[in-house]
Amino acid sequence: MKSLLVSDKWTFERLNFDRPRVMGILNLTPDSFYDGGYHSSYEALLRQAEKMIAEGADLIDMGAYSTRPAAAEITTEEEWNRLKNILLQFRKRFPQLIISVDTFRSEIARRAISEGADIINDISGGQLDPDIFRVVATHGTPYIMMHIQGTPATMQINPQYIDVVNEINDFFQRQLNTLKNEGVEKNILLDPGFGFGKTVEHNYRLLHGLRKFAAHGFPLVAGVSRKSMINKVLGTTPAAALNGTTAANMLALINGANLLRVHDVKEAKETIKLYCAYRENGEES
Repeated sequence: MKSLLVSDKWTFERLNFDRPRVMGILNLTPDSFYDGGYHSSYEALLRQAEKMIAEGADLIDMGAYSTRPAAAEITTEEEWNRLKNILLQFRKRFPQLIISVDTFRSEIARRAISEGADIINDISGGQLDPDIFRVVATHGTPYIMMHIQGTPATMQINPQYIDVVNEINDFFQRQLNTLKNEGVEKNILLDPGFGFGKTVEHNYRLLHGLRKFAAHGFPLVAGVSRKSMINKVLGTTPAAALNGTTAANMLALINGANLLRVHDVKEAKETIKLYCAYRENGEES
């Protein structure tokens, strides 16, 4: 059984992955590809968080830097100003909630951990700010290592791989070795970064090859919710991509995903229930 060891301040000792879990997305940005700016006030963010919690989210991931393709860069201080008050208020209002902060900046990670963040979700896997490894090592904070080719501003400009699965697997091995040198050998999750410097074809090859990354011994994150890998195949928009997201989430689960990062918690939880029924009632080998 894979498990993510957690800190003593949480109300349970471990978030286990005996069955897949759901991470709800809470964007604090005005320009996210799907819901940026929709939750523009604390009250709106609170309502959305309460909805996700009621629907069964196991943790919530909040991000204050848009990483959609060609997103504008913002300063560290602007990112922190968007994040800090929401993080502080949510930590007080939801003391038992597992809060992940989506950032690739070591300074934001350090500040967020000091204000109660439980997990750091780094879209760059340590590439854009290598000091983030030292921050999570110092604080013993669980860490999601994601792969990206390029930066948010450049990632979808003709991404190329010879073998996308093996290249990302090699990336994980290199970065895990670096983390190990910092003293971190547990409390890690791996995310291949669907849509982050990948074509539609790359993304579906990653879905097929997802289980290969499990050989590293860590839970796997799949974030396909309402992304272009769905919309470009179906001819939909992000707003109309819930059905496609459910189908892609099921494919991710069948291929070994342990944590679904989603905008729509209720539907993801239902997908997991169906997947578990399928898995638990399969033919014996």
